Amino acid sequence: MIKSPLYLLLIMVLLAGCSGDKAARLKMGDPAPDFLIEDLTGKSYRLSDFKDRPVIIRFFITDCKFCKADTPVFNDYYERHRQQGLAIFYLTTTVDRSKVAKFAADLQIPFPVAIDYNKTVTGLYNVKAEPQTIILNSEHLIKGAILGGVTEPEFDEILGGEWQK
Repeated sequence: MIKSPLYLLLIMVLLAGCSGDKAARLKMGDPAPDFLIEDLTGKSYRLSDFKDRPVIIRFFITDCKFCKADTPVFNDYYERHRQQGLAIFYLTTTVDRSKVAKFAADLQIPFPVAIDYNKTVTGLYNVKAEPQTIILNSEHLIKGAILGGVTEPEFDEILGGEWQK
C-alpha cells in the first residue's frame, strides 16, 4: 500500500468528475480501459497489445514545466526497465504537431508520443488536469495516478514488485 500523501490525491483525481460515465468511476485496482493511439511517426498502439507488461501513461502539455523537468525520469526509468517489459506512452491534447514533435525531440523521448486529438484517451481515464501519470501493473490494473511531477522513488514504490516477477 502506498503510504505517501500523494495516495489520497491520486485517489481523488481518479474519482473526480461529475459525469456519470464509466471513466468517472475508475479507482485503484480497476482494469484500465483499452485504447488505440497513433504516435508521431504514424505507428499505432493498442494498450491490450501490451498484455503481461506494466504500462505508464503520461498525459502532458508541451508548455508544462513539470512535464519538461521530469521527462528525464521517465526516460531513465524506461531505459532501465524496458527489457523487463515496461511500456510508456506520452499523450497530449496539444494539437500543434510541430510543437509536440519539438518537445519529444528536445527531450529525447525514446517511447511513443501521441496526440489525443479528440481527447478520447483523456476521457477514458477521466483526466481533468495535466500533467497526470497513470500507472498500470502487468495485468493492466490501475496501481497509481500521480498529478504533477513524478519521481523515480514513486515509480519504484508503485511498480517495484513488477520487476521481481
